[in-house]
Amino acid sequence: MEIGNQIKKYRGKLNWSQETLAEKAYVSRQTVSNWENGKSYPDIHSLLILGNLFNISLDELVKGDVESMKNEIEKNDVKKFNALSWLFAAEFLALPVSIIPLIKYLGWMGGVIWGILFAVTMFTAVKVEKMKKANNIQTYKEIKAFMEGKPLDEISAERKSSISSPLIKAICGAAFGFFTAAICAYLLFR
Repeated sequence: MEIGNQIKKYRGKLNWSQETLAEKAYVSRQTVSNWENGKSYPDIHSLLILGNLFNISLDELVKGDVESMKNEIEKNDVKKFNALSWLFAAEFLALPVSIIPLIKYLGWMGGVIWGILFAVTMFTAVKVEKMKKANNIQTYKEIKAFMEGKPLDEISAERKSSISSPLIKAICGAAFGFFTAAICAYLLFR
């Protein structure tokens, strides 16, 4: 991605340090460093602030990145991501349903099997979240939508509506599953 070079170039033209730019863009110095080193990509609001600070258009700031972003979104192995998401959903649904039969018919060994199923489910949840984060899917979609002329309010609303991540849902669900399992186990073995 070229955005890191662009930020560094325009920051240099203004003789600003990373700290100065960070302060003016309302981010941390580490965030600016990550942008410049290609470790992360600015969200749409940060891009607009940067364009304003550098007195350039968004088109000029992102230069060749828009095409590569479109390709990145297209290249994302959507089938793999969807399959992994469905696998997670199936595993997550199997957790509360399987605990009672496993413990009732297999005893402590059923509890061990259920624990392994739980661990596999959490591993899948983390993998889904990492895949989403690694591909920076949310940010790329926002920028592509903005470049296609979607209103910024609509893009912001889409981002706010998708704040709840699968990992948070998985953790909450796991807590609910453990609570349910504990009650079932107590009722079953008292």
